[in-house]
Amino acid sequence: MFNNRKKLIGFLFRQSKETSLQTKIIKVSSGKRKIKLTVQVADTFKKREKGLMFVEQLPEDQGMLFVYSGKTYGGFWMKNTLIPLSIAFVDSDGKILKILNMVPCKEEECPTYDPGVFYQYALEVNLGWFEKNQIKEGDFVIFY
Repeated sequence: MFNNRKKLIGFLFRQSKETSLQTKIIKVSSGKRKIKLTVQVADTFKKREKGLMFVEQLPEDQGMLFVYSGKTYGGFWMKNTLIPLSIAFVDSDGKILKILNMVPCKEEECPTYDPGVFYQYALEVNLGWFEKNQIKEGDFVIFY
């Protein structure tokens, strides 16, 4: 019985560690302007898979940073995502390669938003955040 309890506690601890999100501060740079943004870091498969699903509100100066161990290719979808988002696909040097706008999807089948480029990071923020802050493709994300 003690062994089973020990295994269960270990499993629960690993599971909470796997799904708990770390928060970081990054800056998005356009020329001499730098805009600070607080992001939740999705750096495992499970965290990236969940993303911002079921989030009802995202504060103006916050977002989610999806981190991959190397270059990746492919799109994002908005299944069970309740708020409209903008997403920037970023290379390993922090350069923004592509920005797309995405709308919520509560259907069984949802469209995929594919940047058509290889990237290492993806940054999701409220819809229109990049435009409002005059951030465009070719600008940079600065990681600390």
